Amino acid sequence: MSDATQSAAQVAPTADVDPRAALGPGTRVWHLAQVREDAVVGADCIVGRGAYLGPGVRVGDRCKIQNYALVYEPAVLEDGVFIGPAVVFTNDHYPRAVNPDGTRKSGDDWHPVGVTVRTGASVGARSVCIAPVTIGAWALIAAGSVVTADVPDYALVAGVPARRIRWVGRAGEPLEAVDAQTWRCPRTGDLYTETDGTLRAHGDAQ
Repeated sequence: MSDATQSAAQVAPTADVDPRAALGPGTRVWHLAQVREDAVVGADCIVGRGAYLGPGVRVGDRCKIQNYALVYEPAVLEDGVFIGPAVVFTNDHYPRAVNPDGTRKSGDDWHPVGVTVRTGASVGARSVCIAPVTIGAWALIAAGSVVTADVPDYALVAGVPARRIRWVGRAGEPLEAVDAQTWRCPRTGDLYTETDGTLRAHGDAQ
């Protein structure tokens, strides 16, 4: 790790951070975590014990990646994303260890696909996200879910496969219905409008 990276972040002695990875200021990497080559982690992030970030993974600012989460390339996490303990992001449509002729597969024998997590979204403990999939901004994935399709902004999804069961606001709490199209956050009072199966906070860009 370069001196510049060391001065900008706090890395536990037992963590394995490749010298080609970039860590933003204020980021902390805990015991036994591994950050692979060319991964980029923004400012003020937490990479928990035993977590894994694959080569070239992109992580925004103020993200929390909890213990033993496995974030395989080419995943992209935008700002403020929460990844719970033991979450797994896959990166292969049809995983095999060998080719049809029995030879061991190499990196040239497949094309990785990634999981994208938009701003402010949270993925609960032990969830599995099957790439390629996009998790919308401020969405919430319930613990133990298996995500096989894109998740809309502000959606709370749960189950195997995960399906939307509620809407949630930026505070993370389920929204309360005001009328057929309007929802309110019980904590902040913020209002949201539902249109054709999508939700938009009042003040969001059209």
